[in-house]
Amino acid sequence: MPREHLYVFAYDIARDSARARAHDILAEHLVRIQKSVFEGRMSERAARRLVERLSVLVGEQDSLRVWAVTTDGLAASFARGRERLPEEGRFFLF
Repeated sequence: MPREHLYVFAYDIARDSARARAHDILAEHLVRIQKSVFEGRMSERAARRLVERLSVLVGEQDSLRVWAVTTDGLAASFARGRERLPEEGRFFLF
């Protein structure tokens, strides 16, 4: 089984139709944590497939950012408010 990481996707897309489509694609696989920020556990391969699907929606003035959060990085992370993403292991977001 491929190793999974916590991935964070953030986008800034000007065109309404492309932005709505990006939201729909990400909402199929991840948890929305801000208007244009999603997070979820997946393999690198799955994350790359999502990036490929989203890339056609990103224009020259738009942006798409994806971060893979390591266990050490996650343990040092902080979050307040709203629903927390369930994590495996001996660390948590608070």
